[in-house]
Amino acid sequence: MIFIAFALPVISQQQQPTPYTMADRDRLIQVEAQVSSLNQRFDDMNKRFDDMNNRLDRLEDKFDTYFTWGFGLVLGAIFALMGFVIWDRRTTLSPVVQQQERILLALKEMSKDNSTIREALKKAALY
Repeated sequence: MIFIAFALPVISQQQQPTPYTMADRDRLIQVEAQVSSLNQRFDDMNKRFDDMNNRLDRLEDKFDTYFTWGFGLVLGAIFALMGFVIWDRRTTLSPVVQQQERILLALKEMSKDNSTIREALKKAALY
């Protein structure tokens, strides 16, 4: 019964006719025209956004390309510099190492006759 008591007013309200006048028709036509113009504006905005997305995609592709090449060039330059440093150190130290070996050989020859030189070389673990 409670359900029927609440349902009857709803049913009676739905059965009342709503008047539809010419003014309502004119307003509906104006609203449809405005909605149509808004849809055109939204379509234009969507086209603009699509164009901007395309531009950003192209810019991103260019950036990726430049970044890849730039990163490769920087890494190549770093490796080239490291190679040059290693080569330069070896070529610079090569004469010093040869001279050191000759001095050590001369000291070993001198240590055959001189016991103090021999003891000094033994303490330095060179004999």
